Amino acid sequence: MANAPIKLLIAASGTGGHLFPAIALAEKLPDYEIEWLGVPNRLETQLVPKQYPLNTIAVEGFQQGFGLSTLRILGQLMAAILEVRRILKQGNFQGVVTTGGYIAGPSVIAARSLGLPVIFHESNALPGKVTRFFGPWCSVVALGFAQAIQYLPRAKNVCVGTPVRSQFLDEGLDTSLDLPIPNGVPLIVVFGGSQGAVAVNQLVRQSAAAWFDAGAYVVHLTGDRDPEADSLKHSQYIALPFYDNMAALLRRANLAISRAGSGSLTELGVCGTPAILIPYPFAAEDHQAYNADVFTQAGAALTFKQSELTTKILQTQVLNLLQSPTELAKMAENAKAIAVPDSAEKLASLVHEIVNSQDN
Repeated sequence: MANAPIKLLIAASGTGGHLFPAIALAEKLPDYEIEWLGVPNRLETQLVPKQYPLNTIAVEGFQQGFGLSTLRILGQLMAAILEVRRILKQGNFQGVVTTGGYIAGPSVIAARSLGLPVIFHESNALPGKVTRFFGPWCSVVALGFAQAIQYLPRAKNVCVGTPVRSQFLDEGLDTSLDLPIPNGVPLIVVFGGSQGAVAVNQLVRQSAAAWFDAGAYVVHLTGDRDPEADSLKHSQYIALPFYDNMAALLRRANLAISRAGSGSLTELGVCGTPAILIPYPFAAEDHQAYNADVFTQAGAALTFKQSELTTKILQTQVLNLLQSPTELAKMAENAKAIAVPDSAEKLASLVHEIVNSQDN
């Protein structure tokens, strides 16, 4: 009788930055029986493929100082730990992978209390508080950026890059777009990650006329939280909440304007897309600025603080780059140099090494 497949619980929740790398990893583990751990009413309920059963727990982060809400959250955390322990024991799981966020804490504590191995993937250049606290508890912390190592001195670290969705690695990908964009025209793609970026959207709409005059087209992925998403009308402007074939879109783009979430940067790197980065100023510990700095230092992007970026500056910087094909080509080459296209394979190999070596 063949051995039963190893059971693995993947704890990934909230945003595309947590979910897409986890899904890309799961696709590289066909020999494992995988279940998912998420939170009700978050993005995982839409994105996690049907072949992975989804377990959910109630958990949230510590956003304010100590108070009554903290006691409530602590109580919720204890309940979440007990629930994850129950899921792990009843399901006979042999390991846990988490990509960080609120769900990581109860997942790590529950798994380690049962003696199970934990692989923690941290995609940001500045690891989050959860990673810094729980990293030493884990079997290994897999890093998206080598720059993160300095912040995790007590954890076992391996740099593997950040996995991307399979569409970004398909060499035979059809790069034609089902969008009315003529061949040969400059294309600017604007996107704010899986949650959109209203402040960036406003700046782009105010700046776009100058780019239209220069012959450029703009594909603007506004997200679904911008009440003025349909306010600009122009034959060279396409506004969409989201676009499925991001790989083809970014490969076609001459330039991207983006937030600096780790998932967005990973996709820009794999596609070799030059970028103007506007880090989200309210991200925890300003971690997007650290991500952006990796690309800026490598010559793959220009970075501007949202508080200092005006319409005039954005207009001018975009026009200067569109008029400098040699500079854009150099930025594209530098972006590709940062990318780790086989990141999902590297992370899957690490999971095999850690989980399969356990004497369960």
